[in-house]
This record gives sequence, C-alpha cells and structure tokens, in this order.
Amino acid sequence: MTAQDRELEEAHLSNNINAADSAMGVSEPEMDASSTEGARDRGRNWGWMLSAIICLNILILGCAFVSGSTSSSVNIDITDLQIFIVFLFLLTSVWMVYFTIYNSKTENAVFKDRHAGPIWLRAGLLLFGVLSVIMDVFKIASYAGYLHCDPGVSIKVKVAFPVVQIVFILVQTYFLWIHSRDCVQVQKNLSRCGLMLTLSTNLVLWMTEVTEESLHQTLVSQSLMNKQRDTVISCECSHSSCSIFKDAYYYLYPFNIEYCLFASAMAFVMWKNVGRVASESNHHHVRFSLKQVFIGPILGLLLVVAGIATFIEYEIEMKAKSDEESRDTAVMIHFVINIVIVTLMSVCTVIGSAIFRVDHREHISEKNPTRSLDVGLLVGASLGQFIISYFSIVAMVATGAKGHLNRLNLTWGILMVIQLGLQNFFIIEGLHREPFHEVEADTVVENQYVVESSKDGRKLEKVDLDNNPRPDVEARGHGGRAEHKHKLLWKRRVLREVCAFLLLGNVILWIMPAFGARPQFDHDTETQFYQSSMWAVIVNVGLPFGIFYRMHSVASLFEVYLNS
Repeated sequence: MTAQDRELEEAHLSNNINAADSAMGVSEPEMDASSTEGARDRGRNWGWMLSAIICLNILILGCAFVSGSTSSSVNIDITDLQIFIVFLFLLTSVWMVYFTIYNSKTENAVFKDRHAGPIWLRAGLLLFGVLSVIMDVFKIASYAGYLHCDPGVSIKVKVAFPVVQIVFILVQTYFLWIHSRDCVQVQKNLSRCGLMLTLSTNLVLWMTEVTEESLHQTLVSQSLMNKQRDTVISCECSHSSCSIFKDAYYYLYPFNIEYCLFASAMAFVMWKNVGRVASESNHHHVRFSLKQVFIGPILGLLLVVAGIATFIEYEIEMKAKSDEESRDTAVMIHFVINIVIVTLMSVCTVIGSAIFRVDHREHISEKNPTRSLDVGLLVGASLGQFIISYFSIVAMVATGAKGHLNRLNLTWGILMVIQLGLQNFFIIEGLHREPFHEVEADTVVENQYVVESSKDGRKLEKVDLDNNPRPDVEARGHGGRAEHKHKLLWKRRVLREVCAFLLLGNVILWIMPAFGARPQFDHDTETQFYQSSMWAVIVNVGLPFGIFYRMHSVASLFEVYLNS
C-alpha cells in the first residue's frame, strides 16, 4: 500500500468517525427531549393519581362520619363529624393562603384560561357565600344561647364550627374569585393535591348539609337526633330569639348547599387546568344588544311575573297552616304554572333546534378542555332534576295517579324530562357553533387610469359610470348582499328570541325552588310511596343540582344569545 493510499484510507476513516459523532450529536438532544417529555408525563400522572387518592380517602372517611352521626345505634355524634370538618377547614385554608402567597411572588407561575371561571359562576359563588356567612351568624347566635347548659365540649364545638366555617368561606371565596382561571405551572403536584383537598372538603360539607336538611324535613328527625341534641332539648335558651335564629338558618341551608357545589365545580376545573398551557386563539368580542328582539323578552318577563305571583301565594298558604283544601289549591296552582312554563320552553327549544338544522354555521374546531368541562357540568347537574322527575313519575304510575293533583304531578314530571333533554341539546349545539359574521359588501372601485387621453373623454366616462351603472354589478353588490343579510337576520332574530325566552324561563325555575318551594313534600304521594326518610334524601340530593343546573343554563343561554 502506497503512502497516498494510506492517506486516503485515513481520511475515509476520519470522515466515518466524524459522521458518527455528528449523528450522535443530533440524536442526543432528541433523546434528551423525549426523556424529558416522558418524565413530565410520569410526573403529571403521578400527581393526578396521588390527588385522586387523597380525595377518595377524605370522601370515604367523611361518608363514614356522616352516616354514623345519623344513626342512634352508632357511638358517633355530630360533634365528632364537626371536629373532622373543622380540621379539613383549617388544612384547606392554610393551603389556599400558601398557594396565593407563593404564586404571587413567583414569575410565570400561572397562565390564564379565558374560558374558565366565568363571571356568572364567580358571582354565584359570592352570592351564596354571603348567604352562607349569614347562616353561620344565625347558628352562632342560636347555639350561644345554650352555652350555660353544658360545660362540656359538645356545645362549644357547635359554636366554634360556624366560626371556623365563616373563616373558611371568606378565604375560599377570595381564593376562587382570584385564581379560578389559573393554569398552574409551578409546584404542580402540590397544587393538584391541594385542589383535590379543597374539592373533597366542600363535598364532605355538602354531604353534611344535605343530611342535616333531610333530617330536618322528615317526621323522624327528632327521634334520630335526640342523642345529638339532648343538651339543646333539656335546657332553655338564654335569650328569646333562639327559635327565630334556628328557623332562619334552616331556611338558608339550601344556599350553603349551593355554595358547596359551586366551589367544588370551580376547584375541579382548576385541578384539570394544572400544567395546561392555554392556547392563544382568536376571541370573538360580541356585544349584548336587544335590537329587534321583542317577543322572547316580553313573553319571558310575563312568565317570570306570573311565576313569582303564584310562588308568593303558594308560600303564604304553606306557611299559614291553612285548611287542607286551601293547601291543595295552592299546590295545584303551583303544578299548573310549572306545567305551562316547561311546555312553552319545550316548544321554543324545538323551534331553536330547527333553526340550527337550517343554519350553516360551522362547528368550533378549537379543542377547549374548559368548554368540555362546562358541558359536562351542565349535563351532570341536570341529572339531579332527572332523578327527582323519574322517581316522581314511578310513584305516580305505581299508585295509579288518582286525583287531579297526582295527574298534574305526573304531567309535570314527564314534561320536565322532555324539557331538560331538549334544552341540553339546544345549549350544547349552540355553544359549539361559530358566531355569526357580517357579510362584507361588494365594492366597485373606479379605475382612474381607464381613460387618460383627453379631459372630455374622462368626463364622459365618469358621467357614464354615474348615470348608467351596470345592472349585474349593482345586483351582485347590493341586492344579493341585502338578500343574504336578510336571511341571516331572521335566523339570528329567531335564535335570540328563543334564547331570551328560555333564559327568563330558567330564571323563574331557579327562583321558586331556591327560595323555598317544596311541592315534593307538600304533596305527600311520593312521601308515602318511598317513605319520608328516603324521599327526603332523594329530593335534597337532586334539588341542589337542579338549582345549579338552572343557573348554569342561564349563563350558557346568554352565551348562545351573544353568539347568535
């Protein structure tokens, strides 16, 4: 082998080595990126699993305390349950304060998701939070009147519990109002566990309040709760307002139940958004306007006024302890107005759904986890009213629906199921449609360079354009656009009329149960069929979800109205 051949072979080997080094240099970053992504996925899955385990354990332990405190044969009383909940209150409050302070001092700790934490949800949380604080104040005033009766721990815990709950509600309401749109990017696993702690604390409190409300509404509540309230029963209050405060805070129980549901929903959305980077997408800014929308708002307002009038009459008759005939008349009127409301809403929903069938707007292609959660909450909340309606239908059919009240109740249950199904379809379809866009007018621009030869020619050409426009250009630029815009306007107007009417219909269907209408207990067929304790649990579990559903529907219909 000559010296030249050896040089060529060495150069060839050197090139192969350099090429291998270059390939390794390219692949190593890719392997590093792949391994980093895999480690990130493992960390995210580990955080989700740990937080879910924490939530599950707290809920099971809470169920054990709640069920034990309602049984006279179990040596667990309401004081043990309240001590457990106070511990959760304090732990959750400490975490929320830490989260707020830490993220405020850390750069790029969170990204904001514009779809999460809508104003209606935060406003509802604030409203029910204020009412819950008032309820706790009434509880403190009521229980404080019995402090002289029992020097032990029991009555002191009863007084301390609403005090700690007030602190928890204030801290949590501020936390969720400020951070409900956060997509946390730091301390992700700790944030997931903290949010699941918040969620489970609110659900345990929700279970406790539902149970307390159910026991209060059943005839056997006093015998079941004697062992928890021996001190209260055997001793007189130190002031004369105890009974007033007690009636007041029991009246406010449903608002505290709603507060727990709102807080749980917002904590769950935050938990799903941990580690997510919100995509930057085009946001359609739409303005609220009632222009050319008359029928829907007017009919809706008439419906609200009629509903409030009959609701007031119903409440007066129920509170007046009047004779059975007057009470049955009030219940009948309440059934009739509800049947009228859900029937008209069902008809309007069918009209709106038919408009969607002839509407050629495209569906939104953007993947939006928050919107998916929003739809899931809407459908999930409607299950509460579905449960009550189906249980009522079964009771009416099984007993033969004898009497006009039973037949009206059966009709109301069937129509309610139909209305819920139709409205869910209409709202989901409307939320997933692109907003309407105005059609741009075709513009004819005069070319200044057409005639440049002489001044007279230019004048002649200009007169010709002004006085003798081409018919096909005018028809295409004005007549065709006006006709197409007219088609858009009638579709938009019908959809807005429907949305406005449905929105107000959901408002009155929210007002009546939220402020105390309970025909499920005032008409006793279901109570006798299912027994009072079981029926009270069914209603007190399903009805808060139904109230939440109506508020959620109002906000969703308002968004569909804006997109139309």
